[in-house]
Amino acid sequence: RDHLDSLPEGLWTKCTKCGEIIFSKELEKNLKVCSKCGNHFRLSAAERIAITVDEGTFEEINKELISIDPFNFPKYKEQLEKDTQKTGMNDGMLAGTAKINGIPVVIAVADFSFRGGSMGSVYGEKVSRAFEKGIENNCPVIIINTSGGARMQEGILSLMQMAKTSAAAAKFNQSGLLYISVLTDPTTAGVLASFAMLADVIIAEPDALIAFTGQRVAAQAQVVQTPPGYQKSEFQYERGMIDIISARKDIKDTITKVITFASYGGDNGA
Repeated sequence: RDHLDSLPEGLWTKCTKCGEIIFSKELEKNLKVCSKCGNHFRLSAAERIAITVDEGTFEEINKELISIDPFNFPKYKEQLEKDTQKTGMNDGMLAGTAKINGIPVVIAVADFSFRGGSMGSVYGEKVSRAFEKGIENNCPVIIINTSGGARMQEGILSLMQMAKTSAAAAKFNQSGLLYISVLTDPTTAGVLASFAMLADVIIAEPDALIAFTGQRVAAQAQVVQTPPGYQKSEFQYERGMIDIISARKDIKDTITKVITFASYGGDNGA
């Protein structure tokens, strides 16, 4: 242990689930999945894009949208600036057009490092516009989710995004196009209670936290005892709330199979 402590910072990573000390470069090669216990570490939006779409095909849309401070919430502007510098993003949702194994798609990916993936006005607008872009391009929409819920600093404006994104998903559904939602750790609260669960096919990573309310808050509110692991993806899958559990290394092929099954395919899309 003393020997490990003396090594340069960042050379090793400790698994948050099993405690295994992992060589950081090996962890990166394994897509940030622990080789001992299978724990899926969180990825940035850019990392998600890199492992999901064909190289060089992603083109960002609506990059100009920037969060503001509508209610002069204390320190909110400073927090936004800090997260922008940390992530290189204007908000916690990255959206664009791309190809997945040659199939044109619109893809939106959340980043937990930006305000905990919380959904504010820009986040919700990017999701809604992703659905609109899918209709315009006549192609599937893929949304990869991670979120702590609605962004309290934007008050009622953040809560309104639940209705707006749900309406956009409903309009997209009426077009007859395919919507795939991917739930990663964690996907909770307002995002889970709106567009994230309205997809035609819902995929989740193994052992992901999927819940409307966090465990500590849920424990305070419960009047009955909850079963073990009830907020994990495996529990949700067994009860039909999730359609597929896919390991990270398989996610691109899993999405491709779903799209192909839904009668999409080839370079020309639908």
